[in-house]
Formats: sequence, C-alpha cells, structure tokens
Amino acid sequence: MNSLDKVLLNVLEAVGNTPMVRLQRIPSDEGAQVALKLESMNPGGSAKDRIALSLIAAAEEEGRLRRGGTIVEATAGNTGIALAMAAAVRGYHALFFVPDKMSRDKIRLLQAYGAEVRVVKDVPREDPENYQNLARMAAEQMDNAAYMGQFELAANPMAHYRTTGPEIWRQAGHALAAFVAGAGTGGTISGVGQYLKEQDPSIQIVGADPVGSIFTGPFQPFRIEGMGEDYYPSTLDTRVVDRWAAVSDDEAFTMAKRLAREEGLLVGGSTGAMVVVALQTAAKLPPDRLVVALAADTGRNYLSGFFAE
Repeated sequence: MNSLDKVLLNVLEAVGNTPMVRLQRIPSDEGAQVALKLESMNPGGSAKDRIALSLIAAAEEEGRLRRGGTIVEATAGNTGIALAMAAAVRGYHALFFVPDKMSRDKIRLLQAYGAEVRVVKDVPREDPENYQNLARMAAEQMDNAAYMGQFELAANPMAHYRTTGPEIWRQAGHALAAFVAGAGTGGTISGVGQYLKEQDPSIQIVGADPVGSIFTGPFQPFRIEGMGEDYYPSTLDTRVVDRWAAVSDDEAFTMAKRLAREEGLLVGGSTGAMVVVALQTAAKLPPDRLVVALAADTGRNYLSGFFAE
C-alpha cells in the first residue's frame, strides 16, 4: 500500500470515529460506569461536524446549492462552525445568523473560517426577527444560496443514525444501559436513540434539558448554549426519548469545570448538563453496566464565558 493512502484528502474526512472515555474521578463508587463520547475531538470541535456534511450533501443533491454558492444557516454556533469549515473546503461562501446570547468565542471562530456573521436579538420563534426566520428569508432573497435547515431537515438526525449511533454501539456494546444527550434541534438524541433502540429496546434514552426549556417545563431564559428550546423542532423525535431531566445553568457549568479539572476533559456547558444526568442515571444501575453521555463540543468555545466566571 502506498503510504499516501493513509493521508486524508481533506479535513472533512477526519469527521467521526470519535473516542469514548470513561470517567475516573467524578463518579461515585456505586452504580454503573459513565463514559463520554468525545464529539469535541471532531476537527470542528463538536458533534455538529457530522450534520454539516449531511446537510450540505442534501442541498447539493436537491440542486439547492451549486458551485460557488452561499450556505446560509441559523445557528447557536457549533453547526455554523462545522458548516463554515466545510464551506472553506468545498469553496462555498457562508452566512450565519446567530442569537446574541451566543459566546464571543464562537463568533470569532466563525469569522476565522471566513464566514459572515450577523448577530441578532434572541427572540421567540414566532417573532419575524427570530434568527431562524431571518436566515431563511435571507437565503430566499439571494441567488444561489441555500438555507441548511438543521431544525427542519431529516438529514440532521439521519447523520447520527448512520454514524454516531453505530459508533456508540460498537464501542459500548451490550454493556450499554443508557445514552444521555441534550436536544437543541434534537437531531443527535433522535438519530442515535433510534439506532440504539433498534439494537436493544431496553437501552434508556435520556434527554438532559436546561431549566427553562419547554422539554421539561415552562419556558424561561437560560444560559446553556446548544440545547433546550422554546418550541419542538421537527427534527426532534420525542418517541425515542424515555425521559427528560432538567439541569440548572449553575449545575451544568460547575460540572463542566469539574470535568476539566478532575478528568482533563475540556467541554462545554451542555456536556456538563449531560454528565449531571448521566451520573444520576448511573446511580440507579448495576456496576457492570455503562451509561454514555455525549461530549457535544469543546470548552474552548466558552473560555470567555462561564469558564471565566
């Protein structure tokens, strides 16, 4: 074999096949073991790298996106970062609408990839000024531009059904008792959950949710990024979720800091929330079982946010 055959064609080929790491110092001595699926190890730093490739492929196949065109999306950051990275490789322009609660670190990352970023007020979805509505309208008004539609298109959960789910099943196997993820678009928990349920219906699919998200209670503002919503996206299949558990901002951010300082895992606040729920879930299971939580993104996105507090 030619040694060049081992060299990837471009950075997009490095997406997926992320490692799974067991927690050592944070879990209690009782209950099941807890492991993190390190999606932060994707080249763009999050699980959204997977759906970016799927969304772009769908737009190309449907003829909505052509050579030299513009990718337009509404994003809380990670999907935008993934799409911006892919756009740089594929030769597309990129325009993103982001809510003003998004971290400055993520905005700078988007700009570093050459994307145009428009920061807008974080308002409810029914408001015409909502970032999703603005992004969709902008794409309609531009020539050769495609709205990616991470909140609407089946290409989002299907990416996780085809890749993330099978990876987790191969890595955890029959020891897997539960999978914990958050839901923003709901693509990850829906796609992975469907795949795992098909392998073993007894596996618990648990949704971690910010206090204030409508998945677990009445809506109110919250600070955790990338998970929780004020409506139910069409990409979220609630039928595969066995239960939801609410986590406060403080609980999530405290756990994220602990993961960095006690486990050497630099992750975002949403991952902190998922680990809180994973530990609660593991405490009720036997020690020979495994609970897997998603490490959705890297903590490098939040160094000027909660890590600076």
